[in-house]
Amino acid sequence: MTQQNSAYEEQFGGIPAVWLRFNQFEVAVIPSVGANLVAFRDTERGHRYLREPDLNNMDAFKAAPAVYGIPVLSPPNRYEDGRFPWNGEIYQLPVNEPATGNHLHGFLHEAEWKVEGYGTTELESYILLSQEIKEGHLFHQYLPFTFTVTLRYSLDSTGLQQQLKVRNNGKELMPNLFAFHTAINVAFVPDSDVSDYTTKITIGQRRELNERSLPTGQFQPLSPNEEKLKAEGVSPFFESMDNHYTAEPQNGRNYMELTNQRTGDKLVYDVGASYKHWMIWNNNTEGGFFCPEPQMNLVNAPNVQGLPAEEIGLIGLEPGEIFEQASRLYPIYS
Repeated sequence: MTQQNSAYEEQFGGIPAVWLRFNQFEVAVIPSVGANLVAFRDTERGHRYLREPDLNNMDAFKAAPAVYGIPVLSPPNRYEDGRFPWNGEIYQLPVNEPATGNHLHGFLHEAEWKVEGYGTTELESYILLSQEIKEGHLFHQYLPFTFTVTLRYSLDSTGLQQQLKVRNNGKELMPNLFAFHTAINVAFVPDSDVSDYTTKITIGQRRELNERSLPTGQFQPLSPNEEKLKAEGVSPFFESMDNHYTAEPQNGRNYMELTNQRTGDKLVYDVGASYKHWMIWNNNTEGGFFCPEPQMNLVNAPNVQGLPAEEIGLIGLEPGEIFEQASRLYPIYS
């Protein structure tokens, strides 16, 4: 029997997990598969905010962890022919998406993460996970940089907070490119339908993508529904989306908001200003979930010529430097 506010180890679908509970909220994290936070729930209201793996088919989760929970991607999204130019060198990533001939999603979302600790205080329940990138690590095999990544998840009375921290432990400038392929469960209110929901996202301009899903350097005009997406909101399934946008914060915040128009309940995903780009993917409008993906860099950014590094999010960390960004996922009740 677990206490109301607690942090403890217990399996999720037969896989070791760490659970956090605080007030009405609970989350489950699977360290061995990308430190994926696979569940975020309001147990009093029966809300389930993320697309959770099927407890009776965890093989599907293991085969495609990027479409459940909150997977961390680095380097995120696609790189043309697997090429990754950086600081005068050209590194070669494996081409793991044969249909496009690109590298996709990097090396951290399937890696096993170390649990540094977990616990509960009067203010929160928390877990800290780490990834040490050095010689012998799969990431280092292709991108030979030495750094530490930590993910801290905490639950408090308002909801879930995520803190990403990266420290360059090496002696040279390293690429610092991250995204989260967050899979939002649309019908999070029990006995509701996907048709009850609208979403608003702080998108700016839509980038044109070619047949290999890589940016052409051009922008496309927003459709009327995309204009609604950045204004009053629209169904997350208004069309099949695998779209790339600039982020354009509103009122100082960069966020996705999902609203049940019948009950008035909302889920807010406030991602922070470091994520200058959004990918939005809705699985061909099938499955009742969509992925508003906060992304630091433009897709294929190292191969893009003629645009300022700051604009396209081609971010580097000097030796000893630390990058940190907090995001938050929380409900607003009607």
